[in-house]
Amino acid sequence: MDSFSTVIRTASHEQHVEAETSSFMSDLLGGRLGVDAYARYTEQLWFVYEALEAGADRLASDPVAGPFIQPELYRLGALERDLEHLRGPGWRTGLSALPATRAYADRVRECAERWPAGYIAHHYTRYLGDLSGGQIIRDKAERTWGFARKGDGVRFYVFEGIANPAAFKRGYRELLDAVRADDLEKQRIVAECKRAFALNTAVFRALGEEFPLSA
Repeated sequence: MDSFSTVIRTASHEQHVEAETSSFMSDLLGGRLGVDAYARYTEQLWFVYEALEAGADRLASDPVAGPFIQPELYRLGALERDLEHLRGPGWRTGLSALPATRAYADRVRECAERWPAGYIAHHYTRYLGDLSGGQIIRDKAERTWGFARKGDGVRFYVFEGIANPAAFKRGYRELLDAVRADDLEKQRIVAECKRAFALNTAVFRALGEEFPLSA
C-alpha cells in the first residue's frame, strides 16, 4: 500500500501539471512578459501567504497541523522585501487581490480557522511547491529581469533557514505519512489538495487575462 505522501503526490499530479503549464506561467518564464507581470504575481502571492501564516502560530499546538508549522518555511517577510523592491516603499497602498486570489486566500483562512487537516493540504501544495519548482522561477527571474542572485526581488524563493532542501522534503513527507487522520479524513485532505491546485490555477488564469500577449 502506498504511503500517504505518495497518495497525495499522485492524486494531485494532474492539477499540478495544469498549474505549472498555465499560459501565464509559460509566458512569464519564457521572458515574454515584463517585470510588471512578475510584480503583480508576487502581489497575489502576498495575499495567499498572509492567509497561510496569519493563523500558523495558533495552529502550532494543534495535534494534526502542529507538526507542519515550521517557521523556517515562512515566506511573508521575504515577499514584503520583494514587493518593496518591485513596487517601492509604498507598495502596500497599491496592493490589490484579484477575485480569484481572494477566493484562494479565503479558503486557506477558512481551513486554518476551522479545519486543521485541510490547512495541511494548502501548506503542502504551497511550501513544497516553492521548495521545488520555485527554484526554476527564481533562476528565470534573475536572468530575465536582472535581479541580484538570491537577492531583492526573488527572496520569496530563497529559504535561508533550510540548508538541505532534499532532506527537508524527506522529513516533510514523513510528517505527511504520520499525519493523525483516519482514512476518510485522508481522502478529504487529498480532495483539498486538488482544490488548492485548482484555486492556484484560477489565479494564473486571471493573471493571464490581465496580461494577455498581443496576438
